[in-house]
Amino acid sequence: MTHEDAPAAAAAPGSEPEPAPLRRFRRDRRHKTLGGVCAGLGRHCDMDPVIFRIGLAVLAVTGGVGLIFYGFAWLFVAYDDEDENEFRKLLTGRVDGPGLAAIVTALVGCGVFLSMLNNGGALSFAAVLALLLAGSGYWSQRRTTTAEADPVAAQAVADAPPEAQAPPVAGAPSWWRDPIVKDGTHVGGTGYFWGPPDLARAASGASSGSGAGGWGRPVAPKRPPGPRGIGALTFLGAVVAGLVGAGVTWEDRSLGHSLQTGLACALAVFGLGIAVSAFRGRTGVGSIVLAVITAGLLTASAALPSNISTRWMHRDWVPASASDVSAKYELGSGVGTLDLTEVRPGAGKKVSVHVEVGAGQARVIVPAGATVELHAEVGVGDVQLPGDASKDVDVQPGVDQRATLAPPAGTKASGTVELHVEVGVGQVEVSRAS
Repeated sequence: MTHEDAPAAAAAPGSEPEPAPLRRFRRDRRHKTLGGVCAGLGRHCDMDPVIFRIGLAVLAVTGGVGLIFYGFAWLFVAYDDEDENEFRKLLTGRVDGPGLAAIVTALVGCGVFLSMLNNGGALSFAAVLALLLAGSGYWSQRRTTTAEADPVAAQAVADAPPEAQAPPVAGAPSWWRDPIVKDGTHVGGTGYFWGPPDLARAASGASSGSGAGGWGRPVAPKRPPGPRGIGALTFLGAVVAGLVGAGVTWEDRSLGHSLQTGLACALAVFGLGIAVSAFRGRTGVGSIVLAVITAGLLTASAALPSNISTRWMHRDWVPASASDVSAKYELGSGVGTLDLTEVRPGAGKKVSVHVEVGAGQARVIVPAGATVELHAEVGVGDVQLPGDASKDVDVQPGVDQRATLAPPAGTKASGTVELHVEVGVGQVEVSRAS
């Protein structure tokens, strides 16, 4: 072989080896579930792609960031065996399903993100989780790069002669009799992938000529145990962490804040368990599903009104005169009844009152001869007014009702009551005193 035909790796001693080619992030077509983004991230960072799937799913429901990232990565990152990404295909007029799906995913993520702008807790959690995912991916990539950074050791391993193997003996299994299973092991004896047919027939004849437990029967070695499952411990730890987190804040915080604390603690344990399973132990699909459900419940709890308390109470307010009426009456959770029977503002006068209940029922009894200017707001629930023929509860979201209730005919006028009733989840009931 001439000097010109020598490979670049065989450079003179002391010369610096050529740098390794830069690893580029590409989508993985062979192991994809949807668009191949998480599979490509797992291969690029040398991590289990399940970690990225779970992280992006949680980020999708807690702020839409996961959908935004996945949609744009799907749109602008090409497959590992292609040069054109979906965006370039769209520019050339080739409109297909993957490109449209990527655009829809990004748009849905932007919509979820805009709807969560007022929820600082959910966005803070999403930012912390995104930083943790990015940090773990960077650390894993650096660890892999460092482990592969010794070219001398790699060349020594490549130049080493193959390890000598003894020839197969009678009774040794062959690849067509004892196939390889998914984890790389084989069912059978020495693990040779070859062997003459006569040896296979001899082993078969020896096995058939001996009884159970005889000397001629091949004994398959035990398969090495796989990683220990930690799914049950993860679930138990998440339940305990959730109960402790909610219990600590149950007495002095609102219901939404207590639920957010408990669910955030449970989600943190699920995330920790799944992260640990990437190195030690394993978790099943159940842990992933429970983590996604917990993230969804965390998002829902963040939407609860902040004035809903953790205790269900019954409270009655009975002012004796117009001067005793307070400007505002509040109740966290329960049934609050404001009895204005004895309140008579007087002709040409007005009394203003505001009743607010977080979750439950707000009942107001207005004076018999007063004109009531009512403004009722219910987040999710129903409004019942005097004279309603139907007493059925009609639950609706976003109820905002204004009405003027005139006194019954033949009743002496006694002024005006300006009434504003607000209920987060529940019912507003206004009745007139007899």
